[in-house]
Amino acid sequence: MLLSVGRKRYQADSSRDSIHNYYEQMVLDQLTQTSERANEDADFLADTACVALNRLPPRYVRHDVDMTFFLSPDDLQKMVNSVADATNYAIEYVKSREAEKSNEDE
Repeated sequence: MLLSVGRKRYQADSSRDSIHNYYEQMVLDQLTQTSERANEDADFLADTACVALNRLPPRYVRHDVDMTFFLSPDDLQKMVNSVADATNYAIEYVKSREAEKSNEDE
């Protein structure tokens, strides 16, 4: 959680802990639906999720329903398409970097 970084351990959790990037869950869902490897390899999932999220604009919300309530169906579809494009790119990018590293090690 974004705001829990640096918080003293004795401080109680608050509503600040609910702040998150709306795209995070969308990206994770897309990765686990489209990549078998993402379901089996936690490092691959984390790496591809980071690459994909860095290609998307941040959309911070407290509650997911807040976002879906204010989005038109067209806007939601654009977001879904953007997530698909970003995750497809991320999968290929991470695989290509792994291949480069493997070639360097030989």
